[in-house]
Amino acid sequence: MADTDRYGKVRMSVDQSQSLDSIATKRRSSSRSIKRRRFDDELVESSLGTAGSLGKVARARAQSISSPGLEAMSSAATTPASTVTPSSTVSVPPENRQRRTGGSASGRTGGSAGSRRNKRPRHSHSVATKDLGRWKPTDDLALITNVQLTSDLRTVHRATKFSCRFTVQEIQQRWYALLYDQAVSRVAVAAMRNLHPEIVAAVRSRALFSKAEEQLLQTIKSASNPTIDVFQELLEQNAQVFYPARTAKSLYNHWNLMKQYHLLPDQTVQAVPRGEHVLNFSDAEDLIQDGDLGDPPDEAVEFELARSDRLIKKEIRSLENEMGNWQVLVDSVTGISPPDFDNQTLAVLRGRLVRYLMRSREITMGRTTKDSSVDVDLSLEGPAWKISRRQGTIRLRNNGDFFLSSEGKRPIYVDGRPILAGNKYRLNNNSVIEIAGLRFIFLVNQELINVIRHEAARLNLQP
Repeated sequence: MADTDRYGKVRMSVDQSQSLDSIATKRRSSSRSIKRRRFDDELVESSLGTAGSLGKVARARAQSISSPGLEAMSSAATTPASTVTPSSTVSVPPENRQRRTGGSASGRTGGSAGSRRNKRPRHSHSVATKDLGRWKPTDDLALITNVQLTSDLRTVHRATKFSCRFTVQEIQQRWYALLYDQAVSRVAVAAMRNLHPEIVAAVRSRALFSKAEEQLLQTIKSASNPTIDVFQELLEQNAQVFYPARTAKSLYNHWNLMKQYHLLPDQTVQAVPRGEHVLNFSDAEDLIQDGDLGDPPDEAVEFELARSDRLIKKEIRSLENEMGNWQVLVDSVTGISPPDFDNQTLAVLRGRLVRYLMRSREITMGRTTKDSSVDVDLSLEGPAWKISRRQGTIRLRNNGDFFLSSEGKRPIYVDGRPILAGNKYRLNNNSVIEIAGLRFIFLVNQELINVIRHEAARLNLQP
């Protein structure tokens, strides 16, 4: 049994060696024409087994069969898998080496030929596009279109607006290049085909008019005052003559230009007199009447000016009438505060931004609108949308006392005390009045109030 096991092991080792031979002779190749020079065509498998088992198989095989390829394979197999690199010592058959060398050579040859083949169109393309920096596709399209319509390069140079200021020689050279240079014409045509349809339509809409088109436009008289429908009918009747991009509006505009420059046949051109009959400037000035120089009167303008003048005078008259009713003078608070009182001011209602002067015995407070007006407009001090149009009234009695009457929806606070609608409260000097978030200080002109009190007391003492 021991011999059987031993021979069985030897038989298995021989089978494994044959499999190794098949692996060694197996070649993995690629169908690509250009191979990578960095990698070898032969692959070393690292998953064949451990180094010890492969060594036993190699020694058993060496006793019976001697093969240089197998010795090399066994030496490679005894090397650890982690140290196997593409540069390891692996025997390659001569025919494989020749085949690989020939393939790489042919690959290199094919690659060089392909690279030369690829470089040629690039060089020709660079030559063809060297002049496309200034000549845009829109310039080429405008040049081709206008030359086909006018058949005159000088007319195209004068009347066409290009992206650059080309000279006549440059336009002529470009036209000849588009006609006879295949590389330039091929690139230009490809660029024009890539243009957006709206850009193409815009370029064609600015195309020059041919002589045949202008002759058809000259059939319309200058004194007829034609409409767009007339040009539309002309365009439909002569569709084979007019450029396809023409519209009735473009024909109408070009006809007006011809009329403006006296290019229509029915327009008579005044001949310039020659010899002694030439009219000089002094004679022309004497012939001109001064009355003819002025513009004719326009009734609409005169009516508008009279209406504006009437409204301004009405506003001035209303302001003059209100001057006597103004009892409160509003002054902006500046860095230099003016004196609070004068010989006509009874009291002052001072706020944060403005101050109101009380010069009559009774004033009304509130918010001025289009329908109603008050003496003291509190909206000049700050936000007043919560203030009623008539918020309250301040009155001066004969004894020199001031009373505040609340008449609005919201209460008025005097020194922190609320005064509801319909109630009154006496105001003292330096009293703080608060109305919907706006605070004022009430200042009394004591000298003028004392004079009023003495005058009232003297009148009461008289029988």
